[in-house]
Amino acid sequence: MNANELIAHTAVGADIPKSTAAKVIDAYLSGITKSLKEGKDVTLSTIGKLSVKETSERAGRNPATGESITIPAGRKVKFTPAKALKEAL
Repeated sequence: MNANELIAHTAVGADIPKSTAAKVIDAYLSGITKSLKEGKDVTLSTIGKLSVKETSERAGRNPATGESITIPAGRKVKFTPAKALKEAL
């Protein structure tokens, strides 16, 4: 499902115009992004939990040349599915 399909599905399910559904989804995703940037976990009870994981600097290889490179430390989003989602699949 892409963004347009999600907007259309939300508009039909909530019986609202697509433009309103797009604003709702944008606000929803903006809130999730803001929380993750602040280092806060986001728990959606029926879907799962999003959290920020700190990664340390590590060694890697350039696949094109085989040359050793250093991959810098960073932050990544980790998703842990909820029990309800696991069972639904």
